Amino acid sequence: MGPSAVGKTHIGILLATELGLPFIDADDLHSPEAIARMAAGEPLDDAMRQPWLERVGAALAERSCVVACSALKRSYRDLLRGWVPDLFFVELDAPADVIAARIDWRDGHFMPSSLLDSQLATLEHLGPDENGIRIDATWIDTEIVELAAAMVQAGGALD
Repeated sequence: MGPSAVGKTHIGILLATELGLPFIDADDLHSPEAIARMAAGEPLDDAMRQPWLERVGAALAERSCVVACSALKRSYRDLLRGWVPDLFFVELDAPADVIAARIDWRDGHFMPSSLLDSQLATLEHLGPDENGIRIDATWIDTEIVELAAAMVQAGGALD
């Protein structure tokens, strides 16, 4: 979890491989209308996110997997936990300037850099009572994956 371009998809794919699980990018579960709105630089409101979060939750409930999903607010994570109560979150955290540079560097994604500020304003970091870990996304990929995999396994997220 985390804002756009923090590394969710890249790290999620590596983590899924490490854990031997399928990977799902929650961006693929957005409606065409939501993608068009974000591509136009307009942030989604909670009502527009609701059906998307329900699709993400259903995907998580269907089978054990790794999902790259922003899950920026606690209420969004609570909704996902409604589908999978023991869901484990790996929050990737990086300074705004690092994330902005990553947005500018990548090609072909619908999310423009103009929405970063709204995502950071919406972001509610994992609470101490939430099942998960916050990891510095500027670390080396293998370090992030190694720590995340160990914590997922220790957190009881896998059978």
